[in-house]
Amino acid sequence: MSIVVTGATGHLGRHVIEQLLEKVPADQVTAVVRTPEKAADLAERGVKIAVADYSAPETFDGLFAAGDKVLLISGSEVGNDRVGQHQVVIDAAKAAGVALLAYTSAPGSLTAALADDHRGTEKVLLESGLPHTLLRNGWYHENYTENLALVLQYNAVTHAAGEGRLSSAARADYAAAAVAVLTGEGHENQTYELGGDVAWSFAEYAAELSRQTGREIANNAVSVEAFTGILTGAGMPEPFAAILAGVDASIEKGELVVDSGDLSRLAGRPTTPLAEAISAALKG
Repeated sequence: MSIVVTGATGHLGRHVIEQLLEKVPADQVTAVVRTPEKAADLAERGVKIAVADYSAPETFDGLFAAGDKVLLISGSEVGNDRVGQHQVVIDAAKAAGVALLAYTSAPGSLTAALADDHRGTEKVLLESGLPHTLLRNGWYHENYTENLALVLQYNAVTHAAGEGRLSSAARADYAAAAVAVLTGEGHENQTYELGGDVAWSFAEYAAELSRQTGREIANNAVSVEAFTGILTGAGMPEPFAAILAGVDASIEKGELVVDSGDLSRLAGRPTTPLAEAISAALKG
């Protein structure tokens, strides 16, 4: 039996692998990657490396074995038939008779276009009959803290979320929840709504940035249309800019406030405070 993690060298996948290695022997972990060179360090530590691509179904032939537990980390190429890509993994997992397939989805309350592929994948997974766990991940702190350069250049947090709040958490927090499911028992056919312990607004985010940098960082709330234009003006493809602006519209409606407590319960600890993530990013 192996614990198999797809997208293992991605941002979330790396965290999952590292935390798995704290709990199980390396030879019980399989990292599924597209580029094996990126996983060379994991191979040196004894992790099994499997090379496969969501867009090439044949690469998943024989990859899984009966009894495996699989983490399907959603593909990052929004708009590229992600549901079809995910179905490749689900079909291969079903054919092998895996014990569990956990999928990183989006909060059930999210109506933005970004959630469409996740809802489609959930439907495929439920119809497959596989024992499954839906890890409905909320927003990541890193979606903001990894993009501080422009904020600090213009001394402003620009968004289209109005006074809306969101319950973000660190990638490491979501990884901890996934590891708890992959190494624990009793998670079959469960749905977990995952988000940070404390919801925050962009006004509070700007205030915390101001406090930590000693600069006056403005809270610059704009319309969804204006925000889309700002993103495309910065070089982002228009379809993706519209999707991100749509997420802000959902934040304004409260759709990314997740107050289930599932994330800290699964992780076995409080989620990472936003202020801590900002501090780490500023030092980085």
